[in-house]
Amino acid sequence: MPSSGYDAACLPDLLPLYYRRLFPFAQYHRWLNYGGVQKNYFQNREFSFTLKDDIYVRYQSFSTQTELEKEMLKMNPYKIDVGAIYSHRPNQHNTVKSGTFQALEKELVFDIDMTDYDDVRSCCSAAEICSKCWTLMTIAVHILDRALRDDFGFQHLLWVYSGRRGVHCWVCDEAARKLSVAARSAVAEYLSLVKGGDETVKKVVLTDPLHPFIRESLAVVERYFPQYALHEQEILSRKESVDKVLALVPEDILFLFQCCIYEGNKACSRASRWKLAVIRSLCLQATAKKGQHFEKEIMLQYCYPRLDVNVSKGVNHLLKSPFSVHPKTGRISVPMDLEELDTFDPLAVPTISLICEELDRPRAAGGGEESEDVKEKENEKDAAERRKIRDYKRTSLAKYVKYFDQFLDGLALSWKGELLKKSDLEKDF
Repeated sequence: MPSSGYDAACLPDLLPLYYRRLFPFAQYHRWLNYGGVQKNYFQNREFSFTLKDDIYVRYQSFSTQTELEKEMLKMNPYKIDVGAIYSHRPNQHNTVKSGTFQALEKELVFDIDMTDYDDVRSCCSAAEICSKCWTLMTIAVHILDRALRDDFGFQHLLWVYSGRRGVHCWVCDEAARKLSVAARSAVAEYLSLVKGGDETVKKVVLTDPLHPFIRESLAVVERYFPQYALHEQEILSRKESVDKVLALVPEDILFLFQCCIYEGNKACSRASRWKLAVIRSLCLQATAKKGQHFEKEIMLQYCYPRLDVNVSKGVNHLLKSPFSVHPKTGRISVPMDLEELDTFDPLAVPTISLICEELDRPRAAGGGEESEDVKEKENEKDAAERRKIRDYKRTSLAKYVKYFDQFLDGLALSWKGELLKKSDLEKDF
């Protein structure tokens, strides 16, 4: 078995091999070209490359897939970011009259980063993650995916693991790409419940009646809260953790809640003590109607998605590209299959070291190599593309490219509809 051990010092040697033989350029161009429905859509897209020694190169743009591929093979970027579609070619922005170079469209994007949860996780901190706290990302994807589909009607959502400590969502529907800054802000605010900085103790405040979106979100949180918060993060086991919980309890029921937590039967499970404290406290304030959602507020503060709203609001904001390599971990930023969301393990995502090693494995006998006649008929570009397809299919990257292909197939159905509309309009004239 090849080792998945990653050494950042080897990255300069691995990136040329990755871009030459493994990066899925055909699918990548298919995505960002959006079927060619709009003229110059791909050509006016901004790409940003971070090179060795943190050299940052913005406003890159390319006419074709081949042009993009050649430039990436030449520059071997350590990181790729994708930006907006502009009014003019981004690589010509310095030649355009001042004020006319404008960001017009971009996917509606969301960035959820584990570092924003440091006040509610005890297993890790900063950039570190483990299977215990990764549950927070699972909850976030479940909640946001449902809301974006059911509450806003979006259909084409690409969820991507960042390669280190978070997840990104690209909402690729045409309606989402055309949203104004104000509309993007409205969507982001609708989805934001946890508010306030480090100095804010109580970050979730609920009022009656509870919005259906909050009820739907609570249904997800309640499914994970006992295992994640009570068992894995042990929020009722250590005094420091318990004090954080008590700081969120209304003052009029604080004493009773505290007694249930500290003085309850020590043989009881943490989940039982939580339920006992909540039930008794709710009974006490049944007539007061004050702070009656405190247990829901606590659960949401510990588990609800924490969005970087500024990433979602701006049309010209850059976001790390799918299939970019994270230079610190070596892991590939891969699409996620929502059908396997609960079993997704970020620490098992292939590193660039692993997939490059896998290329060295002997080919299986009868691996479907083309006959000489077929090879002679291929032009050089097609032959290179076919070799690349065969190469990534021999590695752990294959299943993630397959997820991407499946996403693109669904997206292509919307392109066909737009092309038919365009064709009909042209006939009318």
